[in-house]
Amino acid sequence: MSVTSMDYKVTGLSAEPFVHLYGLSETELAAQGVTRMIATEPDSFPDRIEMRDGEIGESFLLLNHEYQTGDSPYRARHAIFVREGATDQFECLNAIPDVMHKRMIALRAFDINHLMVDAEIAQGDAIEIEVQRMLANADVAYIQAHNARRGCYSGRIERA
Repeated sequence: MSVTSMDYKVTGLSAEPFVHLYGLSETELAAQGVTRMIATEPDSFPDRIEMRDGEIGESFLLLNHEYQTGDSPYRARHAIFVREGATDQFECLNAIPDVMHKRMIALRAFDINHLMVDAEIAQGDAIEIEVQRMLANADVAYIQAHNARRGCYSGRIERA
């Protein structure tokens, strides 16, 4: 049974703010507060650009990123992983990507003034159910998804 009643899209981050970091030395990265890490376990390094888990041996940059840039009390930043070399910004319609689906996700719905109007935690198929419920509220302009356990920004969801 499909729960989709409203078209929505899920997007990862643009690579543009991060490409200047690709290939820098450890010293150059450290000067910018960035740490290079090599994926050593499956499902442990979720890339925020391509919205996929890293494969063992891939290089990731751990950095602080301002994901909520709206001028409101909810303006925020936190640590994220970016796969070094990632360039293709993820976007899909009417589907929750596997990188979110297999994790406990905190969904935070915001209005056009970047004020939070709803929030819920969900996992698996329940994520899409909550997305549909939130988007049915006309006051919701967009939803931010975060990994519930570590708080890292995961992606943006909005009406298509």
